Amino acid sequence: MTEAIIVPLKRFDLAKERLRNGTDLNVAALAEELARNVILHSQPRHVIVLSEHPDVSRFATSLGAEAWISEAANLNDAVQHAYEGLGDRFERLIIVHGDLRYPEGLGDFVPEYGITLVSDHHGEGTNVLVLPTGLGFHFAYGPGSLALHVQEAERLRVDYRVVTDSPWRFDVDEPSDLDGA
Repeated sequence: MTEAIIVPLKRFDLAKERLRNGTDLNVAALAEELARNVILHSQPRHVIVLSEHPDVSRFATSLGAEAWISEAANLNDAVQHAYEGLGDRFERLIIVHGDLRYPEGLGDFVPEYGITLVSDHHGEGTNVLVLPTGLGFHFAYGPGSLALHVQEAERLRVDYRVVTDSPWRFDVDEPSDLDGA
């Protein structure tokens, strides 16, 4: 089965707004390091980075990823456009957030048939979403995305599996997400 990993990334100097509040961290450097680790651990699969900025595209290609410039207004529109546009090249896409603390294994895990959803550590977000192309799936990233993505799988009558115990459940959005890192 032909498949690719899609990693949507904001400009590093604008990324992680919640992490910027009340901290003296170099958030741009942290966002870049997290993204680098996700991209590298997604290989040898084909990796496509979605971004609105040429600097992020150059960063992605320097790591061996394909870059897609997206002029979409938000994450959902960017991922939707990529999902619809890549259906003729790939049978399955794996959408991965670029801020996973522990991305090891992304490049060689074997997803089950249907849709696989890896929740965030709060059990509310969708950190990794694996799905066949051509389903007419509608993305709903943001607060409560896991439940919304499950509803979408049910609407489409596609078998799905929710994974709550993966190391990929740990993303970095707030300072507390770095505790113990």
